[in-house]
Amino acid sequence: MYRIIDLFAGPGGLDVAATWLGIPVHGIEWDANACATRGAAGLLTEQGDVRKYGPSDFEDADVLAAGPPCQTYTVAGSGAGRRALDDVLAFAKRMAARENVKADLSKLSDERTALVLEPLRWALEAIDDGKPYRAIILEQVPAVLPVWRAMGEILAGEGYSVVCDVLRTEQYGVPQTRRRAVMIARHKSDVSLPRPTHRPFLKAVPRAEGDTSLLPWARMRDVLQRATPFVVVSNYGTGGDPKARGRRSSDEPAFTVTGKISRNRVITPSGNSLDRFSSAEAGLLQTFPANYPWRGRDIAQQIGNAVPPLLAAHVLVAALQLDPKILPRLRASDLPRWPLTA
Repeated sequence: MYRIIDLFAGPGGLDVAATWLGIPVHGIEWDANACATRGAAGLLTEQGDVRKYGPSDFEDADVLAAGPPCQTYTVAGSGAGRRALDDVLAFAKRMAARENVKADLSKLSDERTALVLEPLRWALEAIDDGKPYRAIILEQVPAVLPVWRAMGEILAGEGYSVVCDVLRTEQYGVPQTRRRAVMIARHKSDVSLPRPTHRPFLKAVPRAEGDTSLLPWARMRDVLQRATPFVVVSNYGTGGDPKARGRRSSDEPAFTVTGKISRNRVITPSGNSLDRFSSAEAGLLQTFPANYPWRGRDIAQQIGNAVPPLLAAHVLVAALQLDPKILPRLRASDLPRWPLTA
């Protein structure tokens, strides 16, 4: 039986997936709002700063998972992480040499930039304690892929097999186009990334066309209980230019769900305004269960920051070498109701 320690656990994206797969998971999360959601969902949670804990505090965990904050790396964020990327990679090498870099990390212009290195600290401490994690799973925005690769090289020198790449969520049944940099490492065991089960979304390619060995991508209307067709008018990356706003119909996957999803207009095909996406609908587009108990403030941000549980399930199955036969039973259009609510 595996046991997962999930750093930066958020409202529970990976934890939901682990629960579906029957794997115990303990999350660490500092944000009170996300912790309120986790509490309502019955997820085992340590509310606090990941930097104040280490492997010895969770000795029964043999799998390390982490999705550090992405705000300084994402295109929509400040960009401090992208500008500091060379420094972050240099810090990783120093950590591999077992240097204490804590004081220097504190000098970065945005402390969130350094949090991406916390999983490496945990992994190295576990190795030095003689209890290396059996598997390590990391996910972040695509800009962090160079960091995952650098960590992968370090872990390879410590006896791990490592794979990493950018995965497209719609290729794993998520009704949303979203790209995530994923790294999987296994100690003294071969490892591979999850194989896509669905076709990639390409605007010019009809849903019914493409690789016949893969399923068609999931549509918004497959998960949202709206009576009529609709069109989403995106407000992302427009620079204020209305002509640059993308459009997706209800017969297509959603744009990437972020904390600003409420800024996207929802209209009829003829252009009449409809209700914008609710928090529950945003959660469904992320493949959270329909009855997931969102709590606290900034719910849209909680949802947007989370890893889609359905993607996390595919990653966990690959990382832990579980029976993939469970995956066809996890469909975005018919996900299990959340089992830990009253």
